[in-house]
This record gives sequence, structure tokens and C-alpha cells, in this order.
Amino acid sequence: MSNLGETLLNGLDVLYSWVWGAPLLILLSGVGIYLTIALRGLQFRYLGYALKLVFSPSKDHPEAEGKGDISHFESLMTALAATIGIGNIAGVATALAVGGLGALFWMWVTALLGMATKYAEAILAVKYRVTDARGEMCGGPMYFIASGLGWRWLAVCFALFGAIAALGGGNMLQANSVADVMGRMFHINPWWSGITVAALTGLTLLGGIKSIGKVAGFLVPFMALFYIAGASVILAFNYMEIPGTLMAIVTHAFTGQAAFGGFMGSTMLLALRVGVSRGLMTSEAGLGTASIAAAAAKTDLPGRQALVSMTGSFLATIIMCSVTGLVLGVTGVFGQMDAEGKLLNGASMTVAAFESVFSGGGYVVTIGLILFAFTTLLGWAYYGEKCVEYLFGVKSVPFYRILFTLVIIPGAVLELDIVWKISDVFNGLMAFPNLIGLCALSSVVIAETHLFLNVLKAEKQAALNNEALA
Repeated sequence: MSNLGETLLNGLDVLYSWVWGAPLLILLSGVGIYLTIALRGLQFRYLGYALKLVFSPSKDHPEAEGKGDISHFESLMTALAATIGIGNIAGVATALAVGGLGALFWMWVTALLGMATKYAEAILAVKYRVTDARGEMCGGPMYFIASGLGWRWLAVCFALFGAIAALGGGNMLQANSVADVMGRMFHINPWWSGITVAALTGLTLLGGIKSIGKVAGFLVPFMALFYIAGASVILAFNYMEIPGTLMAIVTHAFTGQAAFGGFMGSTMLLALRVGVSRGLMTSEAGLGTASIAAAAAKTDLPGRQALVSMTGSFLATIIMCSVTGLVLGVTGVFGQMDAEGKLLNGASMTVAAFESVFSGGGYVVTIGLILFAFTTLLGWAYYGEKCVEYLFGVKSVPFYRILFTLVIIPGAVLELDIVWKISDVFNGLMAFPNLIGLCALSSVVIAETHLFLNVLKAEKQAALNNEALA
């Protein structure tokens, strides 16, 4: 790396430390705690109903007649396409390597609180969404900040940060991850990987959100079930170790974890900091991006789609990250060294865990990484498209889609240390306007929730009356 590159990277390190410092982590966690209390633990009371809306929809239900471009399920899968990614495989391993098994406990806590944040983001996104010149729904933090508060400057900040983050972390990093995995496992030239991924992405983007929703609706469940199935085999072989691993996760969350093997040990505060930070990144609660997909959903009431949207944190972190964390714990690879004497970390630790149980287990991780990265590309393409449309109008969308597709190719072959940092910085910068908007509009969230819950009660009573008559 040149001197200029090193200087830029050092500057980005300083900026990253500032953006993802204590103020943002406290704000993210604080908003989740406040909304959980204000909404009286709604994410726990209505989780079952929310999951039913996603996986067992009824054509006779009122939301089927609501305005929107895609179904509840497709909107959630689009959001999960961007949320479930490399972080759920490599990111969990990195968190454990730094903070110990206790970090996973704090990831759970952060995700559960983050469900209330995602609910609030979605309810505002649907309430303040608009229809563009193409007849598509547009919503998200930039719209509810501008319409709900009249602070267009803050809305522009979110859209600008979002558009840049989409090209960096949402695009180039994912393309590079695919090319790296394809090169290591199948010896495919990164250029060919980049061109192939760009072609598939470009074809999908031609159909807009409806095409993205359909592809995500197929790939996200498939890749999640594929990865979980492989992990379940490992857990079944090591079922005797599961209770001890769960106990260690809870215990070390409050005591820290002593050094062993190649693991240097961690304190409770380190486990807490790493767990909260990684929990926020894997669930994306507070960043505001998932609400952009929520705004496109067919729904009769903002609250109904908000419940669907909040399940994203549950599925991405509580389910997917837990699966990875348990696999790492029960197989004993956590704290081990690789052939070069380095501590296993990231994707290499997860690969080692899978291969320790059955031959070819590494391919489960490899295929999972490829599919996760590709669907993340699609989800972020939509987020970036809507941010650019807000800034420059609907006519800018085709040009952005071309740019987004072409950027994939250099992303597959470049060294991306600088892009990693730029992505992390702008992800963090997106959170500030979004969280400010959530705080300022929290009274609207509470009022809309009361209206929605009254409708739910009326629907439940009507269903009981119909059963009595029958």
C-alpha cells in the first residue's frame, strides 16, 4: 500500500473510532431500551403473531388488499437479504475471538432490544411513504425525517450516507468476498467471478423491487435453511456439549472468559462492548436501512408491517448468529490455532468447525458465504437506489443501477482495506440521522401503535364472534 493509502487508512481508523465510539453505541442501545419500555415489550408480546404474518399469510386478511409493491414476506426477505450476510458466519467468529463466548449473550440482548427499534423504523416508513413517478412506493428514514419533522437537511444526510454505504459495504465488499471464496475453493479467477456476479445482479435489478423481492424470497429461505441444516448435523453429533456451551455463554457474559489455547482472555466489559457492537451490525437495528424495504410492502396498516419488519432482528441474530455461535462452542475450535500458528478467526474458524465433524463441511460454509454475499448485494442495491432517487429524482435510478452493477467487477479484484473502513464509517453515519428521527417521532410511533393494537383487538373479537355463530 502506498504512503497515501496508508495515510488515508489511518485517517479512516480515527474516524471509525469516533463514529462507532461510546456515543453511538449508547444511543443505539438507549433508543432500543426506551422503545421497549414505551411500547411495553411489544416485540415479545406479539412475536408469535408477527411470525405468523410472515410465514402463514392469509389471502382473506386485510393486509392483502393494502397498497404496496411486494408482499409482507418478500419485503422481509429483501431486508434479510441485506442483513443476513458474512457477519452471521465470519462476524460471530470474530466477536467470540475477541470477547469470548459471553459476547454472544450480549448479541442476543442487543437484538431483542433492537426489535423494538426496527418496529419503530418500519411503522414510520410505512406511515410517511409516498408513491413515485413509476408508481412504486418510496419510504425510509429520509422520508419520515423530511415529512414528519420537516428537517430536509437531515434527510439528505441519511440518503447521502446510505448511497455511499451501498456502493462500498453493500457492493464491493460482497463482490470481493465471493471472488475470494471462489478463488480459494474452486480456483476461479476473480475477474470471472466479478463479471458473473455483475451479470446476475444486473439482470435482477432490471425488474426493480418486484424482481428483487422474488429472488430474495427464494434465495434467502433456501440459503438460511441450507446453512442451518449443516449446522444442525454438527450440533446433533455434539449434542452432549450444548448445555455446557449455553451455560458458558451466559456465565462468561458477566464474568469474562479466562485465557486458554490461543485465546487471550476477555473481561466482562470487553464481552459487552464487542457483543453490543456486533449485535447491532448483524441485526442492523438502528441503521434505518430495513425500513426502506418495509415501505414497499403491501399492508393495510403501518403497525402490521412493522411487526413483520421487527422479526428481521430475531431471525438474523437470535437464530442465525446463535447457530454459528453454538457450532463454534460445541466443536471446540474456539481458541485453537491454525497450521501457521495463528488464532483461528473469522470464516476460517467457522470452516474449521464444520470440517471437524464431516468431510466437505467447509463447502457448506463456502456456499453459504456466496449466497449470503449475493443476496446482500441485491438488498443494498435497492437501498442505494431509493437513497439516490430521493436525492436526484426517479430519472437517476437507471444510471445508478448501471453504476452499481459495474462497480461489482473492480470490487471483486481490489484490495479493500480502505473500502472496509469507508463502509463501516458510513454505516455508522447513517445511524445518527435515523436515531434522531426515531427519538423526535417516538410519540407518533406510540400513537400509531395504539391505533393498530385496537384494530387487532377488534379483529380478534370478530373472529371469536364468527366462531360462536358457526
